[in-house]
Amino acid sequence: MRDDEMRSELEQPGAQELLRSAPLLHLAYRGLDGTPRVIPIGFLWNGTAIVICTIVDAPKNAALRRRPSVAVTIDSGHSPADSKSLLVRGPASLETLDGIPREYIDAAAKTMSPDEVAGFEQAVTAGYEQMVRITITPTWARFYDFGAGRLPATLQRTLEAAAQRG
Repeated sequence: MRDDEMRSELEQPGAQELLRSAPLLHLAYRGLDGTPRVIPIGFLWNGTAIVICTIVDAPKNAALRRRPSVAVTIDSGHSPADSKSLLVRGPASLETLDGIPREYIDAAAKTMSPDEVAGFEQAVTAGYEQMVRITITPTWARFYDFGAGRLPATLQRTLEAAAQRG
């Protein structure tokens, strides 16, 4: 996928809304044993990359260091009319940091009141000496808005063929 195509997908208003406000994404990667994994996890979009923060000894860290290629899905909606999905692929880079990365607090803040954020920050600061920041740099992206007719190409072709048949 060309960079301009990828940016166009990420800049769609619905994609930006998912990146800004969705509390979780689904991260797909290959475990150390080579089998696929998909996990829900909080995230933050920093404008150019997806940032995930996790504990130092999380199993995904060793797997991502060995095989950094990942796929991400961020979804919303409860019916076909309001379903939206953003799919992203790219490499993950990992960095072990002292203390709590700001992105971890900001990601959690998407689902908390300001008072809850302050208590959360205090609790995690007391509980973690280090965390790992995982940064996923998009190299491919696709945004679907099913209610608006922004569909996967194969589904669009199937619907068009069915309409032609009558």
